[in-house]
Amino acid sequence: MAEFTVSAASADDVRVIAGWAVAEGWNPGDGDESAFYPVDPGGFLVGRLDGQPITSIAAIRYGTGHGFIGLYLTVPEFRGRGFGYRTWRAGMERLTGRNIGLDGVVAQQPNYRKSGFRDAWTTTRYQGVLGGLRRDPGIEVTDARSVGFGDLAAYDRRFFPAERDAFLALWITLPGRRAVVARRGGTVIGFAARRSAGDVDRIGPLFADSPEIAESLLAALSLPGGDEMPVMIDVPADHRPATQLAERAGLKAAWDTARMYTGGVPEIDRAGIWAVTSLELG
Repeated sequence: MAEFTVSAASADDVRVIAGWAVAEGWNPGDGDESAFYPVDPGGFLVGRLDGQPITSIAAIRYGTGHGFIGLYLTVPEFRGRGFGYRTWRAGMERLTGRNIGLDGVVAQQPNYRKSGFRDAWTTTRYQGVLGGLRRDPGIEVTDARSVGFGDLAAYDRRFFPAERDAFLALWITLPGRRAVVARRGGTVIGFAARRSAGDVDRIGPLFADSPEIAESLLAALSLPGGDEMPVMIDVPADHRPATQLAERAGLKAAWDTARMYTGGVPEIDRAGIWAVTSLELG
């Protein structure tokens, strides 16, 4: 009889899982797994059938009370046989007692609600080529790596329910990505990052204290001259100024996910979230 087990993934397993996500059309950033894995190495689980990896889930612990579910996948030929659900249960058990968040695709949202998740907001993926953006000359925009890390981490903490310094440090320094910060009088007032993701680029996060700052950051992340690489950006759909900015930049709505939590929406600065960091780890 075939044996199915769920256990902690290795770093090599996580690279395999990233490949599965590419095959699903999720367009993860190139090398995202290198930023994800150090956050909580024990939180990446893989299901093996007779030793062969066929399922995955990221059940990431942040701080003492927050958790996030992502990369919940089953290899297509093994779907519908209960292996994914057994992996899901293992991930949820690992996060027992925490307020758990996830970004759920439309087809799975009823199942997530059955597991105790409640809708917080809809996230719309916009895609296209950036254009028509104006950069406010009164807003200083600089490379995020040139800013004191404590200032950047403190700003990021306004928009996420827990500290995530290890992740953040890698997010701004891995190859193939650019991160920028807006400042006024030495104070951080905005943060954005762009990374390669195969035949597109991904933008996330986009955090800003005003529409002008958000647009200036997007303009700073635009590639100079000629045609640009298409981009994808995940925007909270109920943040009307953010969706208007995406549309004004020439991007089109593609599909939706739902940000959901088991314990209610955390106390974060939602008005400053113009695009989420990632759908995989929050």
